[in-house]
Amino acid sequence: MVGGVRELAASFVVPGPCGVAVRDRLKRLTPRDEKVLRAVGEHQGRLASRDLRARCADGLEHSADTWASRKRDLTPLSSSRIAGAITKATHDQWALARRCQAAHIRNLEAGIGTLRHRLSLPIGARGTKRAAGGYRSKGEWFHKSRRLAVLEARHDAAVRDRQAGRVRVVRGGRHLLNTRHHLTDARLTEEQWRERWEAERWFIAADGESGKRFGNETIHVTPDGEVSIKLPAPLAHLANTPHGRYTLTVRIGFAHRGVEWADRITANRAVAYRIHLDTQRGRWYLTASWQRPAMHTIPLETARARGMIGVDTNADHFAAYHLDPHGNPIGEPRRFFYDLSGTTAHRDAQIRHALTRLINWAKRCGVTAIAIEDLDFTTEKTREKHGRKKRFRQLISGIPTGKLKARLVSMSAEQGLSIVAVDPAYTSMWGAQHWQKPLATPKRKMSRHDAAGIAIGRRALGHPVRRRTAPPPHDRSDRAGHRTAQARPGTRGREGTRPPATDHAPRDVPPNGTRKRETQCIQHRSGCAQNAQVGPGPTHAHWLGTVQGGW
Repeated sequence: MVGGVRELAASFVVPGPCGVAVRDRLKRLTPRDEKVLRAVGEHQGRLASRDLRARCADGLEHSADTWASRKRDLTPLSSSRIAGAITKATHDQWALARRCQAAHIRNLEAGIGTLRHRLSLPIGARGTKRAAGGYRSKGEWFHKSRRLAVLEARHDAAVRDRQAGRVRVVRGGRHLLNTRHHLTDARLTEEQWRERWEAERWFIAADGESGKRFGNETIHVTPDGEVSIKLPAPLAHLANTPHGRYTLTVRIGFAHRGVEWADRITANRAVAYRIHLDTQRGRWYLTASWQRPAMHTIPLETARARGMIGVDTNADHFAAYHLDPHGNPIGEPRRFFYDLSGTTAHRDAQIRHALTRLINWAKRCGVTAIAIEDLDFTTEKTREKHGRKKRFRQLISGIPTGKLKARLVSMSAEQGLSIVAVDPAYTSMWGAQHWQKPLATPKRKMSRHDAAGIAIGRRALGHPVRRRTAPPPHDRSDRAGHRTAQARPGTRGREGTRPPATDHAPRDVPPNGTRKRETQCIQHRSGCAQNAQVGPGPTHAHWLGTVQGGW
């Protein structure tokens, strides 16, 4: 904290995406094709569940030897490549559970700290902008003290689990598991839930291998769209082609990034595949993914060269403003609305549609970068942070921060746009203070979010959020002062005064302001030429020449 204001983090260009995934539907599968896919998914899913249980039992004692031992146990029941894919997926899932466990502990610590602070204050003590006050009544104080004891018990248990290396993972998803107890609310029958549960626990995936034919030895996809699968050893009798492989009767063709995918498999570069069933639609899909070489981000100065689009993220819309390289707002504010109610697929589609409109507008403006806040609401979503403000907590939780970052970076990279992340501190407050009222006109309605977009863009451009101080009114003796228009730092004369527009005197005659000061000096100010001492010393002409030539 410097002068009561948190020190701001430096802006930076967000690295581009390092991976690509495309999906296509497996249409018109025969009953035999579906039977084979279900058998493979069920068999390999059991192996994956068994391997995950073994990995969780190892805990922190895991080593390369235990990994090799698990892979050797799985190889006779599948193949060496399938066993490698299963163990790798298991390690990724265990590592994700550890990261979620650490985030849960941080969330508990934030809630415990807030409760301890508020409980230490007298009942009814007023809070400040930076810290909440005491509780309103003795009853509320008592209930919050019990809440503190519950959080402390949960924190101690989570810390013990982390120190012991214990994690809790549900193959198929904990949300779907809990849905089993609320089938009526989910509008599902037990058979429908069971089908979805089993499909989520299947495992039909294979990692890519560079140098192998078509980039994958387990799941072959030829350039003309033929799909074949290497069957595990116990299911080899289902093969319809040599070498224990089963070839599907369908053909696929990736409409999106199909050329890039074809170039990779033609050159025998690694491509990973995953086959899964959407039980709600009754459709099978194949997803192809591969890694891209590390993309070098452009320098921050290059991103700033042609201006910036500042974007303020809200619960129901993006508020954007176009700024030139000097930080001046251009044109009118733009708002891109979305609706985050409904299913996950609906919310995802809404985000993609809003981002598409934003990126298209940025391309029309001619900028090369979009500025956005580096948001993280980890400590802002707790019940203890905002107390009774349940709707406000729901509002914060509804802002799509994580998904927004991933989608915006990937979609912008395809259009040649860079993303500049800025510190979100004080952008809404300072934007409203310095920009909302000056830019509001009878025909332009400026909201707090529009002003925040200007603040975000100026911070990304390296300018301070506040505007220049406006010149004083012309009825004052000192006339107009500094310009309000922005200039690049280091520009000569950018802090100088500006002569009145009606001053058309020759170059050798000083501006009106100087002539006025000269007259005032001669007539009204003591110590000027007319009051100078008689005798040796500067003459009246000398003083007058000094005034005309400048002090």
